[in-house]
Amino acid sequence: MFSHVMIGTNDLEKAQSFYDALLGTLGIPPGRVDRHRIFYRTKTGVFSVSKPIDGKPATPANGGTIGFLAASAEQADAWHAAGIANGATNCEDPPGVREGPAGKLYLAYLRDPDGNKICAMHRIG
Repeated sequence: MFSHVMIGTNDLEKAQSFYDALLGTLGIPPGRVDRHRIFYRTKTGVFSVSKPIDGKPATPANGGTIGFLAASAEQADAWHAAGIANGATNCEDPPGVREGPAGKLYLAYLRDPDGNKICAMHRIG
């Protein structure tokens, strides 16, 4: 459905260090910088972090969450730990199982150094 997702940052170098460590836990290679953007490419899509083109400060989306697919609960936990170790803050409930209309999910939520809400999700069963 999506070709790519892009979020904003106010510090490209810090964002690259953070996302290289975080996404590395999911087997995603380090990002490549193109001027004011960093791209993380996979077979299933592209995640990008960019300094705003309009020159104004980047702000996180209110109500927005970017979700990353984890192969297991352990991988989601490693993702969460790497995020905390690299400047993220915990948000929502601690990593764990949630059940709802979408089924049984293992979720781990963080706010990146720019305040963007991100999540690692593993579908159970």
